[in-house]
Amino acid sequence: MKNGLALMLLGMVTGFAAGNEAVYSYRLGDFEVYMLVETNGEGTPQILLGADDALKQRYLSRPFKSEINTFLIKSPGRVVLIDTGFGGAVFESMKKLGINPGDVDAVLLTHMHGDHIGGLAKDGKALFPKALVYVAETEKDYWTKSRVNQGAVAALAPYGGRVKTFSPAELGSRLTELLPGVSAIAAFGHTPGHTVFLLESSGQKLLVWGDLMHVQDIQFPRPDISVSYDTDPVMAAASRKKILAYAAANKIPIGGMHLVYPAVGFVGVDGAGYRLISP
Repeated sequence: MKNGLALMLLGMVTGFAAGNEAVYSYRLGDFEVYMLVETNGEGTPQILLGADDALKQRYLSRPFKSEINTFLIKSPGRVVLIDTGFGGAVFESMKKLGINPGDVDAVLLTHMHGDHIGGLAKDGKALFPKALVYVAETEKDYWTKSRVNQGAVAALAPYGGRVKTFSPAELGSRLTELLPGVSAIAAFGHTPGHTVFLLESSGQKLLVWGDLMHVQDIQFPRPDISVSYDTDPVMAAASRKKILAYAAANKIPIGGMHLVYPAVGFVGVDGAGYRLISP
């Protein structure tokens, strides 16, 4: 059941985005970045692995917030969406921004859990009629060739040859641009091909890190704590530590799909762990 499409985020978050906190805008050089809230609500501490009651009581409020987010980037001549959420509020937010699904040139997938690909297709039809869909080759193969997630197969099928695969680079190696100003970084563990996207414009940078973190109140100070949704919890923790250290050392702001509004900020070192600093 762990790999079932509908179960990926079941119980993690309930409710829908509040109207006044559905979109957060962020300027990045020539890019306009919009964080779009798909759902928000109360988080579920039971997803945390290796966190005893004392640790939860130390870091977690009762209740604590959780969200599902997507990121939309308007660059000169191109509109890019990073993940689609479940395919609900993302379309409402895009409409308010004056963007139609047909305006989207590319959809980048951090990974293929249901809350990230649910808005790709409906009733066998692509919801982004002209977009190319970019996904790590290892991620696509894991979910489609093994047939562990029929939802992933159905989500990609309408796009046919418009699905483009790539191999995200390890930190420290030369990064390859997928699109102008957009590079892919390996952050495996949450899923086999989980990818972080580095946005760069006019010397400014932003890391959109997908599901590197689910419960920010505990995983910033204790990045060794993983969650039950991680395919490989040990590898997920290693990726989280590596990306956190990189973002903190290079003072690169980050954005996350399960961070709470505004879901964008800087990473600060805090003892043996880290903290999120508002932008």
